[in-house]
Amino acid sequence: MPGWSTGSAWQAVCPRFVSCAPGPGGWVTDPGELAAAIGPRTAAVLLMSPVMPTGAVLGGEHFDAIADPVSRHRAWVIWDAAMERIRFDGQPAVHPGAHPGLADRTITVGSASKELRMIGWRVGWVAGPEEIMADIGLAGLTNVVCQVGIAQQAVAAALNHPESGADVAVATRVWQQRCTLVLDQLAGYPCVRPHGGWSLLIDTRSMGLTPGEASRRLFTRARVAATPMDGWGPSGSRYLRLVFANEPAERLTDLRARFDTALS
Repeated sequence: MPGWSTGSAWQAVCPRFVSCAPGPGGWVTDPGELAAAIGPRTAAVLLMSPVMPTGAVLGGEHFDAIADPVSRHRAWVIWDAAMERIRFDGQPAVHPGAHPGLADRTITVGSASKELRMIGWRVGWVAGPEEIMADIGLAGLTNVVCQVGIAQQAVAAALNHPESGADVAVATRVWQQRCTLVLDQLAGYPCVRPHGGWSLLIDTRSMGLTPGEASRRLFTRARVAATPMDGWGPSGSRYLRLVFANEPAERLTDLRARFDTALS
């Protein structure tokens, strides 16, 4: 979760990362550390919950912590809302735009790709305060591929369907069941429990393997596809990602045997 800092107009944007630390119960981001990363050169704070790919979840304590520095330094909060309802704690989605100290500084970026499983349609949207939307529209017009009408109409129909919310809730329960099954299968391996989303990370460095080495062994020896997280932030080189977005439970019941075959 980087707080984007920038100096004068000619300087390149330099992201500042805030740690999301693994623990026995899952991933944790310290609200104080997040707030301390916001300074006079911060242009925007990029947040997501659940976070892709860790599955970490942010809460009201994080919004409380950043409200003052965001307001004081006139920074923007860019909220990636693509997975905000895919939570495993049964709680409703939280949103910085609902916080009284962040409402006029929050830009929401939404997507149908994850919650509605419309990955191939590639349709999203942006909402924010009026003062910034013209600039966002200009950036989108010149940098984003325009969508065809049928894709936009399909996403609008999915969003407006009366059972849309219930559909996301059902899908979330399925993802949670798959996540629990993967964690049960890989008990004893250094997996970090996600609190939402559709992926989890394994600390292969603690096993004496790079993520790339572990990925190659799993694929060649056990036909398991897992992605090294190199390039996904300062600590990405420790982790391997397992995605359970579209993997039926019956195909996961021998995951332990496959891991043992590949990595033992």
